[in-house]
Amino acid sequence: MNALTEIEIKALNEALAGEYLAFATYNQMVTDLGEVQPFSDIREAEIQHVDTLCALFVRYGLPVPDNQAEKVMNYASLQEACEAGVAAEVALGNMYQRLLDMALRPDILAVFRDFQEASHQRHLTAFRCCVQRRALSGAGRGRGYHIGGGQDRRHEHLRREG
Repeated sequence: MNALTEIEIKALNEALAGEYLAFATYNQMVTDLGEVQPFSDIREAEIQHVDTLCALFVRYGLPVPDNQAEKVMNYASLQEACEAGVAAEVALGNMYQRLLDMALRPDILAVFRDFQEASHQRHLTAFRCCVQRRALSGAGRGRGYHIGGGQDRRHEHLRREG
């Protein structure tokens, strides 16, 4: 397999850093507010995104960077978290749009396209609906509806405190 260009390596690093940050953000939302939708589902999607990007690093013989996501804020209400989710997904979508404009290998482009679509079509839509529901109901304080029982320990290394 041909070596990646510096541009491709930088793009992969930026994408992984963005996904690490998205995971940290949604994990903090779940920590603060409980296993509440859409945060818990989107957090799991971010784990899949991280795994997919890590597989690209391995495929191309690159060391997988450690999760260096900065400390994220705490969330006191569902409304605040939903609004932050909208902002995070807009930022991710914009990042992927910029990365898609680079000259990258087809497999990397395909992953970035998939992630941008997930961000704009599913995650952003879910967070916007969350904002609207909270605004219409006048809700937003408190921990909301909790789902599930035990905690999934897969990818515990992503959930560590920074």
